[in-house]
Amino acid sequence: MGLLPGEALWPLAVATAVFLLLVDLMHRRVRWAARYPPGPRPLPGLGHLLHLDFRDMLRSVSQLRSRFGDVFSLQLAWTPVVVINGLEAVREALVQRSEDTSDRPPAPVYEHLGFGPQAQGVILARYGHAWREQRRFSVSTLRDFGLGKKSLEQWVTEEAACLCAAFEDQAGRPFSPSALLNKAVSNVISSLIYGRRFQYQDPRFQKLLDLMEEGLKEDSGFLRQVLDAVPVLLRIPGLAAKVFKGQRAFMALLDELVTEHKMSRDPAQPPRDLTDAFLDEVEKAKENPRSSFTDENLRMVVVDLFTAGMVTTSTTLAWALLLMILHPDVQRRVQKEIDEAIGQARRPEMADQARMPFTVAVVHEVQRFADIIPLGVPHMTSQDTEVRGFLIPKGTTLITNLSSVLKDEAAWKEPFRFQPEHFLDAQGRFVKPPAFMPFSAGRRSCLGEPLARMELFLFFTCLLQRFSFSVPAGQPRPSDHGAYAFLVAPHPYQLCALPR
Repeated sequence: MGLLPGEALWPLAVATAVFLLLVDLMHRRVRWAARYPPGPRPLPGLGHLLHLDFRDMLRSVSQLRSRFGDVFSLQLAWTPVVVINGLEAVREALVQRSEDTSDRPPAPVYEHLGFGPQAQGVILARYGHAWREQRRFSVSTLRDFGLGKKSLEQWVTEEAACLCAAFEDQAGRPFSPSALLNKAVSNVISSLIYGRRFQYQDPRFQKLLDLMEEGLKEDSGFLRQVLDAVPVLLRIPGLAAKVFKGQRAFMALLDELVTEHKMSRDPAQPPRDLTDAFLDEVEKAKENPRSSFTDENLRMVVVDLFTAGMVTTSTTLAWALLLMILHPDVQRRVQKEIDEAIGQARRPEMADQARMPFTVAVVHEVQRFADIIPLGVPHMTSQDTEVRGFLIPKGTTLITNLSSVLKDEAAWKEPFRFQPEHFLDAQGRFVKPPAFMPFSAGRRSCLGEPLARMELFLFFTCLLQRFSFSVPAGQPRPSDHGAYAFLVAPHPYQLCALPR
């Protein structure tokens, strides 16, 4: 007599279950090592994927820290993760152990978005030759095209004037500043990459920004976390194209701009911008198989600069204006300092910072309070290492809770309040405490930090020189609590910009 259909499937089901259990145990064996960080009990196969709220990861991490301490472990499917909290632990991991912790975890999603395994740009590149080559190139090119020189400062100052003109066009009516801030900061990045700026009304420019926003939402979603943790799911035909439709379209539009740029390029002339400089390196590297200068990697470097360079700075500026309408006393004090140090006739310059300690303190306090990338960019250990006495094996993903540093009650007098005095000494001079770490730390700290600092000071000072900002009459007071995704952005709000 033959087996019934259900009976025939029974041995297969048992074998599959045993196989999955063995695979799960193999991936979980690291948790049994001596001195491995403590953590909650994982579910077979899933680990802690169902324990975490990916819409508010910071809250989940904070709750687990209160149970398990500054260094604790998680399991995302079969990926071991250690979360680092607090100034001392974060500094030990990123600075003192930087040689061990500067790798990045694999990003299989990007390979399914049209990039090869070597095309990882700067931010997500694995720690090694390609990352060193691209970081060195990016830093030197930013410097050559004006970082620390007058030319880049002029670009930012001229863009600030265009932004002020756009604010003036609102004629004192209520409006949301975010879209205009995005355009202004994007034009600075576009000047660096393509040697050009866009008109704010340009439909292709607006499409580029819309696709970037859509792509960021895709990148911070729960499904993205699952696909990176269980990359075998990416083999499902058409899944990546459907889930990351916005990112694909964004990259295609950047490709169009690069193609147009190549057509106008004259290799005999000095490079006009970062794209020209990168293409010069591609030509030099044709006979070097180890080189990371490829057309594929140019795409990723451009994506890195546009997304990381634009979104973080424009979001911080949106926080700055929100905090000014919520704290009009601080706004008036900044304007008084601007009037005394600069006046109304000339545009602000970076050299003015030396005479404007309160304004500089406000800009830093905006970054600390806004805390826009609370969990940083993931790291990965390239060899076994120790943090706070815990053993962290090679290949472990590290999440650094930067929020636990920027809001550390031991380091800041009132960590959960907007208080510019956090950056002033008793004599009113600007000071920067060690716990100010919005750009991360160590070898993988943000390479665009000098540009971001320049943009934040010049845009913010130009706007407060020209306008007084207020909550629109009849509207409720906006919240100073952010909306969490990968970045913490202010909830949508409106303001009125009245010429001074």
